[in-house]
Amino acid sequence: MRFAIPFTSLPPLELSQVCSSLSLPQTKQLHALLLLTSLHHRHHSPSPPPTSPLLLVLPPLLRSYAAHGDLPSARHLFDQIPHPTTLLYNSIIRAHASRRDFPSASRLFAQLRRSGAQKPDNFTFACVLRACSDNSDPIGIRTLHGVVVSSGLVADRVVSSALVSAYSKLGLVDHARNVFDDMVEPDLVLWNAMISGCGYVGFWQKGLELFCRMRENGEKPDGYSLVGLISCFSDSNSLRLGGAIHGICLKSGFDSNAHVRSALVGMYSKYGCTIESYQIFKSISQPDLVTWSALITGLLQAGRHKESLTMFRYMSSSGTRPDHVLLASLLSACASVVALQHGKQIHGYALRKAIDSSITVSCALVDVYAKCGLPKFALKVFESMPKKNLVAYNTVLSCLGIHDFAYKAIELFEKMLGEGIRPDKATFSALLCACCHCGLLDEGSKLFARMRDEFSLEIHMEHYVYMVKLLSTVGKLKEAYDLIQAMPFSPDRGVWGAFLWGCCVHGHADLGATVAEKLFLMDPSRSAYRVMLSNLYASKEMWWDAKNLREQMTVQGLQKSPGLSSIGYRCL
Repeated sequence: MRFAIPFTSLPPLELSQVCSSLSLPQTKQLHALLLLTSLHHRHHSPSPPPTSPLLLVLPPLLRSYAAHGDLPSARHLFDQIPHPTTLLYNSIIRAHASRRDFPSASRLFAQLRRSGAQKPDNFTFACVLRACSDNSDPIGIRTLHGVVVSSGLVADRVVSSALVSAYSKLGLVDHARNVFDDMVEPDLVLWNAMISGCGYVGFWQKGLELFCRMRENGEKPDGYSLVGLISCFSDSNSLRLGGAIHGICLKSGFDSNAHVRSALVGMYSKYGCTIESYQIFKSISQPDLVTWSALITGLLQAGRHKESLTMFRYMSSSGTRPDHVLLASLLSACASVVALQHGKQIHGYALRKAIDSSITVSCALVDVYAKCGLPKFALKVFESMPKKNLVAYNTVLSCLGIHDFAYKAIELFEKMLGEGIRPDKATFSALLCACCHCGLLDEGSKLFARMRDEFSLEIHMEHYVYMVKLLSTVGKLKEAYDLIQAMPFSPDRGVWGAFLWGCCVHGHADLGATVAEKLFLMDPSRSAYRVMLSNLYASKEMWWDAKNLREQMTVQGLQKSPGLSSIGYRCL
């Protein structure tokens, strides 16, 4: 392709549109053209003025590189500018954040603050706040909030909207509401951000209240307002209200809005209203990825995994390419129904489309192979990942744990620490689970102690469950009971259930009966504990006690839950 257009004479908006449509080879050609025409030779202008054609071309060029995943070229281009402007910093930070390279985005933000010549503006903070929320970093968001206050931008509507969205995405709705309430006259964007924030956590009452207040204050809702409101309705009890919001969309003329339709498709799918969802879906002449994702994700959330996989096949045949988020959701469905063949097909698709390098997709693949009984395949996927974060390590540790590869799990844990990745509570849950499966008391005890002493992590109920089960399984019932008594909070049925399991394994009928009575009071409708105690009585030839317990279950209408197995037939 030859560039006959004088790029430097184009208005910024048109220039951005042209660059956004370029392929990666064309982007590199444009970069070369800039070099050949000496637009960014340093000896021509060591510090180009703000109106320089160079500075107009560079931001869209950086975005084009980022859109194609070529961060090294984007960074090389940025580093060639001796005194980059805030606009250029914003572009390169956004580029790294969009590719989920959050450490680099954070370092660039710190570099901008240290530069002195340039200062972060409202768009800089908005970009970095979004990166923190995407990275599930509440501490980073709170830190940035403090920097925003000290920078005097707390009243800026762009920054306020970004703060509300960032807090809301992490479930910190109270923090988001505090930011919202501090604004004297919130605009439509801020209203939408707060309503959407309620949608993230399913607070439909608060979302509806805000929507009504917004209309009372004279703000006319747009498509984004309705999308945010629709996202609030996710449980079956709010179906009627969701239908009423659909009516508002029809009366307001927003039912033709693609984003509103997608939200309605997702809402009805989550309710299990497949007919209504599909009717709206069919009314869209050319459904895009957002709409397909809404339908498929809604089916997944309603537990209709087979239908979601069928719709994915239809989507693929229509030529719509899924993103890594949708693929990860579909792989989660495959893991839920143990659909190995479908999982392999999606894995092959991800390889062909070069989406397999996404950490989200790779973790989902590890989960699929683990739940389908192929831990070696799961480990192979993990080892092929170019970058590994805490989520990736936790996923593979869980996989190894449930398949009795405890020593391998501990080995990977030490490797993770060597790479500077700090464990969290999920890491130790996976490791203690692995030790439970293999009966590694010494290793499990050391990990349990390290969790508090070395990493200062709070020990949660699930960790006590694993530790009590481990002690009980190897016959250390006294130590297990002492641990339960020393817990800083009241043990739940999981802890006592693990202890009852140990009593059954080692034939302690009297102690088992005492523990079972606690469990009967905690969960009277659960038959599993009565079945365990009945089997314990039978193993000790206490036939009268076993018979009485079974008769009590019959009188109370309790039945043993039957075990179920499934096999794949024609790939579902």
